[in-house]
Amino acid sequence: MKKIKVLQTIREANTGGGESHMFDLCKNLDKNKFEPFGLSFTDGVMIDNLKDIDVSTKVIPTLKPFDFKVWKEVKAFMKEEQFDIVHAHGTRAMSNVFWAAKSLGIPLLYSVHGWSFHPTQGKLVRRLRELSEKWLTKKADLTICVSKSNEADGKKYLGMKRSTVINYGVDFERFNPNKELKDIRKELNIPKDKVVIGYIVRMTEQKDPLTMINAMAHVFKEFDNVVLLAVGDGDLKEEMINLTKTLQIEDKVIFQPFRSDAVDVYCLPSLWEGLSIGILEALAMKTTVVTAPVDGNKEVIIDGKTGLLVENQNPKKLADALKLLISDPKLRQNLSQNGYELVVPEFGVERLISDIESLYSTYQSRFV
Repeated sequence: MKKIKVLQTIREANTGGGESHMFDLCKNLDKNKFEPFGLSFTDGVMIDNLKDIDVSTKVIPTLKPFDFKVWKEVKAFMKEEQFDIVHAHGTRAMSNVFWAAKSLGIPLLYSVHGWSFHPTQGKLVRRLRELSEKWLTKKADLTICVSKSNEADGKKYLGMKRSTVINYGVDFERFNPNKELKDIRKELNIPKDKVVIGYIVRMTEQKDPLTMINAMAHVFKEFDNVVLLAVGDGDLKEEMINLTKTLQIEDKVIFQPFRSDAVDVYCLPSLWEGLSIGILEALAMKTTVVTAPVDGNKEVIIDGKTGLLVENQNPKKLADALKLLISDPKLRQNLSQNGYELVVPEFGVERLISDIESLYSTYQSRFV
């Protein structure tokens, strides 16, 4: 039986939720039925990771959405490789592959990992983003949303007609609370009696790193047994570091490049999200979660049951939530256990792969 050859494409190959999701698809698809191929518009660690699991890759360099200068190269590449399905992850990748896929008659699926329009934008920018997303969803044979909230917004603002919701899936072999992990406390000289708050993100506007630092300044005034582990990179990292110095808390904040470690509390004060993979991974590790009630996050974190919800851009309220968790280990334990019991049956990678494979089979057969 001929394998279904699927092009998985994303805007860049750095570490992030969309990239992690695409990697999981490439790794876990049934290789007896499907042949994944990874295309990125920048080089990076994800490309290396795909090569490590023997998935073919290609990089067509561009940082621009709707970059018509690369469209002919994309089309020539697709034609040469004879893909059966194109699966685009995110707006920028979709904007640079739709023309080639449609002109070649290849089924085109568009995964939205959070819309490119969001509340912090000015009216003109938001309207332009809405119009571009409307155009792209019309070009897609199906738009896959990672949360019910994202699908509802697509229908409300874009008039989206063809869509479905498929939540992210977590690899429970990798994110296993019973697995022996590297001792981060020993490595970073963090005493055992310290509560470790984890902020593990791309340090960009979306993840609101300055609110995180301002909230921790309030926390440090009251608690000495706390450390913030800020993991990741991004265009606001330098500003985040400078703010710790201005607030004179730099000795209580540890900055690290991207890594996966166990922490006591996972904090994500996002301004918008599709659905945070980081939250799902934290719950799978029995880690207490504090986040903002945005988009898909509020579908997973039920305030006071599976975690705590705090309005975004409010350092004082975020600090109060963190103080509550620091002072109440039993509450942390109850929330993390409830979160774990939610995520394990509903958000496993096996369910994700089953849902995606069914879609691929359906759409490929329609175009045979």
